Amino acid sequence: MSEPILLSSPDALILVAQRGAVRTLTLNRPASLNSFTTDMHAELRAALDAAAADDAVRAVLITGAGRAFCAGQDLNDPGMGAGADGKPDIGAVIEKNYRPLALRIQSMPVPVVCAVNGVAAGAGANFAFCCDIVLAGRSASFIQAFARIGLIPDCGGTWLLPRLVGRPRALALALTGDKLSAADAERFGMVWQVVDDAELPAQAQALADRLAVMPSRALVATRQALDASQSLTLSDALTLEAHMQGELGRAHDFAEGVAAFQQKRPAVFKDR
Repeated sequence: MSEPILLSSPDALILVAQRGAVRTLTLNRPASLNSFTTDMHAELRAALDAAAADDAVRAVLITGAGRAFCAGQDLNDPGMGAGADGKPDIGAVIEKNYRPLALRIQSMPVPVVCAVNGVAAGAGANFAFCCDIVLAGRSASFIQAFARIGLIPDCGGTWLLPRLVGRPRALALALTGDKLSAADAERFGMVWQVVDDAELPAQAQALADRLAVMPSRALVATRQALDASQSLTLSDALTLEAHMQGELGRAHDFAEGVAAFQQKRPAVFKDR
């Protein structure tokens, strides 16, 4: 496999690299544990939009530089601003930065893999959980740190946590703000797999490479169907399945997959 090609400046807040059909986005504020700023959000959304628009990208891999994945919001960020009363307008920050970020991840036209190296706290943890498949290094940890500063989970945390772990565990994690080890996060079903720290980059890349050669449109439709099913009756979910299968069955990748199976050869999927 070829070496990744850096598509961004080495000192960018989001490092962008391409290797094969996988676009890697690395949060790059290691001295601040990759905590979010308004400028970093802008670069990240632009990088995600660019990946979504590029047909050469068939999977996205997100990770953090240095010893952390993301420590959440940088509370010293001047971009946080203030309301008319002079107090921080955190609701405006959510609407400007975290809402579009969570929705952008959910609407990506390719699968998104997250490799959590080190701490993922607050919005950093919930940003990771927005991704399709999460791998974590053995020393990684997850913290719903919001209650410690008088806030509630954001970046989709109130929607994600109960669906990932159930209401009792979601409430306990959010109310206590206790640190959760990678092993416990795997046991709770919050991450797909825990791997040794040294193996995390290679394992995450291998997973992204594997997804990149699979039928992207079907993988994304699977995400959409599973998310939608959370608020559907069984009857409505079956109707949605029939509708989606009808569309996918008329696409190139289904015909190619069947032909490859019958001809006992690797399939070459193209739909996106």
